[in-house]
Amino acid sequence: MRSLVQDFIHLFYPETCTGCGVTLLDNEQTICVACRVNLPVAYHDLMHNDKMSQLFYARVAIEHCTSLLYYEKVGTVQRLVHALKYQQQEQIGLFLGKWIGSLMCDDERFKDVDMVVGVPVHPKRKRKRGYNQTTQFGKCIAAGLGVRFRESVLTKTRNTIKQAQLNQRQRSDESQSPYQITEAFEPGLHILLVDDVVTTGTTLTLCTRALQQVANTRISIATMGISV
Repeated sequence: MRSLVQDFIHLFYPETCTGCGVTLLDNEQTICVACRVNLPVAYHDLMHNDKMSQLFYARVAIEHCTSLLYYEKVGTVQRLVHALKYQQQEQIGLFLGKWIGSLMCDDERFKDVDMVVGVPVHPKRKRKRGYNQTTQFGKCIAAGLGVRFRESVLTKTRNTIKQAQLNQRQRSDESQSPYQITEAFEPGLHILLVDDVVTTGTTLTLCTRALQQVANTRISIATMGISV
């Protein structure tokens, strides 16, 4: 019965590809096969260069870091992230989380992760959007790794200007952190911190510093995209 209702809805409101806008086939989700095969996958490339890790040199100690896709200001990846954050397309986080989770579960670097934590958004922004864009992404990764996901370990206490509206110097400002721990966790954990797109690394640096206030906490990082 549910399938018939869904088929009826799709008849008049067909699901379309976030990348190119074509109507999705029954076996496609979020984006069409053509768009998916052309996505600029970064995961395996980043295993052989330090493009991402160098963002954190001399700032914080990071165990390992990875990103699923290369992110540019125009293109399919930008449209995916924009739709996730501003067009109520929360299922995109699910799609990207399952994808990178399937890669990370076979990656020795992340075998000893104890917990996945999402970068928080300010409560006011979360109420407006209805969700934190990292939540479904983080939950899927945690499921793939067989560990817990905790959404409320960190909180953002100040509603800062959107990163997209800041210049490079402003994005790199670490003078005042809006992030703090609000749920206790045991010392000595290896935490995987997840976010949407890493550009300068400042948000992840500030979150890492907050988490590392707990003794012997090790941090690794995974994001949907890395800016190029």
